[in-house]
Amino acid sequence: MKFTENELVALNESFRNKTPLEVVQWAISHADRPVVTTNFRPYEASILQVCVDAKKDIPVIWCDSGYNTPQTYRHAEEVIAQLGLNIKLYVPKQTTAHRDVVLGVPGIDDPKHQKFTEQVKLEPFKRAMSEYVPDVWFTNLRKGQTALRDSLDILSYGGDGVLKVSPFYHYSDAELDVYLSKNNLPNEFKYFDPTKVLENRECGIHTN
Repeated sequence: MKFTENELVALNESFRNKTPLEVVQWAISHADRPVVTTNFRPYEASILQVCVDAKKDIPVIWCDSGYNTPQTYRHAEEVIAQLGLNIKLYVPKQTTAHRDVVLGVPGIDDPKHQKFTEQVKLEPFKRAMSEYVPDVWFTNLRKGQTALRDSLDILSYGGDGVLKVSPFYHYSDAELDVYLSKNNLPNEFKYFDPTKVLENRECGIHTN
């Protein structure tokens, strides 16, 4: 789907008064190859639920870095089972054990951190997107997460021209807590992303 800048502004304004499910249903009705991505971080069950409600068999791309906490993996299994997710798993080409020996987990100031990020997150993500070639990408970006994300909206375009749809963009954590409770959805906060480390830091997926 291609919209002009003015059309995008108008759509985003109109979606402020729509529910997340209504936003997803609108996007699904215009999409040929929609996907939703997840890393099962906190509040991910919300975006997964609305996407599955709109399209039961939507591909759910999970790029698992191999460094998730045990709590995150258990949470993922719970959400997958509860929502019946059509999981498409993508993992790095090198095992975590092998990488621990030859590279380790470099700090964000280490020159090797970019190579690490490319291996464990960016390459699997690029591989997934090249195989599915989506025209609509559902993601749980929210305002207030990073400076970059503050410049986006419910609808935005990435550098690859894919329409990103973030139906919970204007939701606060408190509002999502209420949403999860009302919809009997689980949540898990013991999450760690070794490519970001800091919550307000981008890993690279949304900067291209």
